[in-house]
Amino acid sequence: MIRFAANLSMMFTEWPFLDRFQAAADAGFGAVEYLFPYDFPAEAIQERLTKFRLMQAIFNLPPGDWPAGERGLAALPDRFAEFKDSVAKALHYAEATGVKSLHMMAGIADRHDPIATAQYRQSALFAAEQLATKGLTLLLEPINTRSMPGYFLNDFAFAESFIRSSNMENVKLQYDVFHRQILHGDVTASFQRLLPIIGHVQIASVPDRHEPDQGEINCDHFLSHLQTLGYDGFVGCEYIPAGQTCDGLGWFLPYRKH
Repeated sequence: MIRFAANLSMMFTEWPFLDRFQAAADAGFGAVEYLFPYDFPAEAIQERLTKFRLMQAIFNLPPGDWPAGERGLAALPDRFAEFKDSVAKALHYAEATGVKSLHMMAGIADRHDPIATAQYRQSALFAAEQLATKGLTLLLEPINTRSMPGYFLNDFAFAESFIRSSNMENVKLQYDVFHRQILHGDVTASFQRLLPIIGHVQIASVPDRHEPDQGEINCDHFLSHLQTLGYDGFVGCEYIPAGQTCDGLGWFLPYRKH
């Protein structure tokens, strides 16, 4: 049985953020994810998760100044002290929410710059070690350059090599179908090959990032493939509804929790 997580940063935005937990539960989701929880007290989020019997799938470490265009701190050499503080902050929210995986955003930097690459490795290993003490997984996600120009981690081969060479059992790949298709294609075969290092999956249509049953990816085929391979992690629904969220959940009906 696939465990779907509604992405509350993109879905159910017809409701204020803290009300989206109930909306997701009412729609039949058993788990949620979102980009960042830090605008709200950890205890308020914990209360919603408990009240509506939801699991927290993932969220991101603090990204720096998001409104100003920052997209993570990990590859920025002059921000390591701030990065370490961001890990501590994320761990506080992790304890409150019971989340088992956190995603580390890399930042806007040149992946071919050896200084940025060295900083990314230092940041990832630091975060992985801190998360390991709490039994948590660190997720690394390649993001396509069309959606996020200049993003450091923009290649699946680089991410795979980095994860395998890290020798950290709690460093895993966040496999986003939307980003994979735009960057490289070959979704089905690459997923099967990368399965041993995959810690989280996200789905959306390509090219519009709407409901996953639209566009150029066969959603049913991919989800069936996951089940056949025995993937047992969460599948995050990180898509922007084409209209009202609930009106676009027809694809989800066969998978509803209740």
